Amino acid sequence: MINLTFRDKQLNILSQDKDQSNKTLFSFTKKVKNINPAFFYESNRPHYKGKSFFWKSPDDGLVLVGLGITRSFINNSAEERFGQLERVWKKQLGSAMIDNPFETPGTGPLLFGGFSFDPYSIKEELWQPFGDALFYLPKFMLTALNGDCFMTVNLLENKEHEEAARLHAEKEIEELISHPMNENEHHASSSLLYKEEHSVGEWLTSVRDVVNLIKETKVEKVVLSRKMRLVFSNPPAPEEVLQNLNSQQPNSFIFAIESGERCFVGASPERLVKKSGNTIFSASLAGSIGRNKDPEEDLKLGQTLITDEKNLHEHALVVEMIKNALAPHCKSMEVPKHPELLKTPYIQHLYTPVKGTAKSSTSIFQLVEKLHPTPALGGVPTDKALELIREKEMMDRGLYAGPIGWTDFRGNGEFIVAIRSGLMKQDEAYLYAGCGLVADSNPEEELKETSMKFEPMLLAMEGTEE
Repeated sequence: MINLTFRDKQLNILSQDKDQSNKTLFSFTKKVKNINPAFFYESNRPHYKGKSFFWKSPDDGLVLVGLGITRSFINNSAEERFGQLERVWKKQLGSAMIDNPFETPGTGPLLFGGFSFDPYSIKEELWQPFGDALFYLPKFMLTALNGDCFMTVNLLENKEHEEAARLHAEKEIEELISHPMNENEHHASSSLLYKEEHSVGEWLTSVRDVVNLIKETKVEKVVLSRKMRLVFSNPPAPEEVLQNLNSQQPNSFIFAIESGERCFVGASPERLVKKSGNTIFSASLAGSIGRNKDPEEDLKLGQTLITDEKNLHEHALVVEMIKNALAPHCKSMEVPKHPELLKTPYIQHLYTPVKGTAKSSTSIFQLVEKLHPTPALGGVPTDKALELIREKEMMDRGLYAGPIGWTDFRGNGEFIVAIRSGLMKQDEAYLYAGCGLVADSNPEEELKETSMKFEPMLLAMEGTEE
């Protein structure tokens, strides 16, 4: 279905491949020898520029690498973007021929992608290739979990061509697995020439305006973000940025998704929701403070955070919202009464895990729609906070702070909140960071907090440790 107009009008493309609508999805999965997923991505991504993704989960170690696109799902319609994607995906699977004897989550036909933070915000050309929802069904996908590796191939073919296409794909798999790293494939070294923070003075004014409005109205919290532009001597390679993130942020979700010449990449500590069978996992990650190399000072910082009324209030708003969003879809839930500290290499956060047992009718897209945006990235109440963000933030977040993740054909999946992230565009990159504003927020302190949140991606882009 194609109804094409631009930006302020409805743009609704559910598949870029019109001639494939009558073809059948054939998907087969085989177990392969152990492969280093990072090396696999690094070796093969240059041959699939603009058509690849990478995902690594820190808790179960699941790694997904997608190469090539069998079908893409793009939606720039603000209405029904979650439900519409789910319906089209179910329809695709309804007629699919799937050969996957393995019970491993993340194998077989799978969608990977993300939703923009706010489809009603101003639109910048920078984010145009990603739309308000962009998901890929990859042609080839490596799944690595618990020391086992699997290759899935997804093909859209006429039934009479299925066997020949499968034999050809088997040969391509062997080439992908055995593809050696060629010295000529290494990118020219890239150094940071300069960086600039976008409209700092105007942003501080917006912070003051929002804080005053919070004091005068029933709005409790608003999250304002800002961005930083980096310019390099040569285009940095996504695989090198991922390698840096993986070594610098091992306890975060590492991700990258390309669209054309642009790549959205990051290392987020924040899970939005995970669905494994009928078990649901979510978490509140709101309230943050820096780290210190001195253990005693670092402990003091953590104690300051976990006893700070402003941050505890901000955190409690997120916990309550998650509980309310999940309750209609769960038979039961487990929520700790008090938050704990989650420490990443550069920042520590207040953290409360939430676990539930899903009702049989619950899908991961329903959960994502109900949970996004959390108060940690939007505000309270959500509708009023989003109105203020559109008015005062004066930029397009794109996929930043939106849900990004995957779902397989069995309904398993995981989505994160795409923070600590940046958009790479040739020899430029744009980093994003935000902070939660409440009645007693101090603009200068909020500026410092966002500067702190730029650091993880800035270090990864620069390739430095300090």
